[in-house]
Amino acid sequence: MRYIHRMPFVLLMLIAMVWMQSCKSTRAVAEGEAVRDLPARQIIKRHYKNELDFKTVVGRMHVNYDNGSSSQGVNLSFRMEKDKAIWLSATMNLAKVYITPERVSFYNKLDNSYFDGDFTYLSHLLGTELDFEKVQNMLLGQAMFNLRDDSYNSLVVNNNYQLKPVKDMDFLKVLFQVEPANFKIGRQLLSEPEAGRQLDIEYKTYQQVAEQIFPEEIGISARENGKETRIDIKYRNIEFNRKVRFPYSIPKGYKEINLKGEL
Repeated sequence: MRYIHRMPFVLLMLIAMVWMQSCKSTRAVAEGEAVRDLPARQIIKRHYKNELDFKTVVGRMHVNYDNGSSSQGVNLSFRMEKDKAIWLSATMNLAKVYITPERVSFYNKLDNSYFDGDFTYLSHLLGTELDFEKVQNMLLGQAMFNLRDDSYNSLVVNNNYQLKPVKDMDFLKVLFQVEPANFKIGRQLLSEPEAGRQLDIEYKTYQQVAEQIFPEEIGISARENGKETRIDIKYRNIEFNRKVRFPYSIPKGYKEINLKGEL
């Protein structure tokens, strides 16, 4: 796990991105009241009915990172084309991240290193099989797994609708909480008890922008064998459906990071 400490915002930002609309036209979303005995199928139906609709998004985010032994804050620019690409750039282009359905790539100018591969390492890091769609859903306040594929039990917990699978997945336990105002994800918890891994993503607040609902603040906790890494995110200056480019080229002479040795 030493690469997490060496490049925290590069690797962990792959799981920590979400978007909000422009501050000029945003407003906080009022809390709703959860209705007891609402069937799980209705909760799931409303969750997907409110799924966001856009082609591209650009903006900035501030990320605070703390792994217990070191901490830092970083400002990032990001761009996204839905279902196609996610792009991040740190201040002064000191690091860049580029993700597509086939590829996870990043480079770091601080130590002249780069990685260019698939989702295998990220999946291992988070303790669950990941692909582009799951990462994208997580970033947008949508359930990482397709809730329509399984049966769930529902109950109200802390004014959220809690969804738990009737039958647990092999080796993996999942739990989703859906907020009642707009049926966006309030929390999603994935754990792999046998491996001592847990990923806890809490969507602390949402906001309404251009008639759509987007995350505003997110807290992420990744635990493994008693060690915890926390990431807190705030977003600003977001715009939708602008024409975007994804400039990305690994500089010559950089040393490739072999993450296979970490698995």
